[in-house]
Amino acid sequence: MTVAKVIELTSASPKSIEDAIEQGVKRADQTLDQVEGVWVQELKATVKNGKIAEWRVNMKVTFLLKT
Repeated sequence: MTVAKVIELTSASPKSIEDAIEQGVKRADQTLDQVEGVWVQELKATVKNGKIAEWRVNMKVTFLLKT
């Protein structure tokens, strides 16, 4: 039997949305075993001087629990 758990986290990057997602997954993978997937729920951006300064993503990360 496989059991999974879902956590919610926020990650940010000045480069791109994709980089913010990748950084969040990379960090989660350093702490959690068997990361299986990610669901990006929300996108945000901070603006400075009329330009996007940072992309932020809220996401749910799914990982398998040890048996």
